[in-house]
Amino acid sequence: MTLNAELRAFYDARQQQIPAEVREIMQRAGAELAASGQTHRALAAGAQAPRFTLASATGETVTLDRLLAQGPVVLTFYRGAWCPYCNLALRSLQQHHTGITDRGAQLIAVSPQIPDESLSLTEKHALDFTVLSDVGSVTAKSYGLAFDLPDDLAAVYDKLGFDLHRVNGGHPRTLPIPATYVIDQSGTIRWAFADTDYTKRGEPADIIAALDALH
Repeated sequence: MTLNAELRAFYDARQQQIPAEVREIMQRAGAELAASGQTHRALAAGAQAPRFTLASATGETVTLDRLLAQGPVVLTFYRGAWCPYCNLALRSLQQHHTGITDRGAQLIAVSPQIPDESLSLTEKHALDFTVLSDVGSVTAKSYGLAFDLPDDLAAVYDKLGFDLHRVNGGHPRTLPIPATYVIDQSGTIRWAFADTDYTKRGEPADIIAALDALH
């Protein structure tokens, strides 16, 4: 089963568990974000990847320049450990991690969560790749991915106990749309996936094909 088929099956099963009024708020917010043109503002293939300096889950400072000095980079943005779709996507990437590293690339995941939350996620899912904290979504903004949650959806997330104010280091309303980039050693984005629909993600098989195309 492809990742997106797995995500769709999870979505369909989950809809039956969500109260109708909450489902309506989520669907309306999703439609408004899709209509906002956010996907078109996201960086696409051919653009230069904005440089960043971010903290890893273990507190190390990681820069894109240092990563690119070692080889291509697969950069994926996710909303946070509280998002079950993100967790499914990260687990799928973990399953394909060897295929990525065998091609000389490094897989890097970025979220707006504080390092402690990233560390918990890394340990929980036994992730072998680096997870970075983009508190305040500064890097996500530079890639054209950041947006602010509408009031009613933010209230829903609060009621669900996601506590985004704490896990996002005092920036509870700003999230990235899910996106994945394959960046070559010159810093050029060679393949890109970005979608306002958080139930859709770049397929690992497409990421690996994009890495193969670099050679």
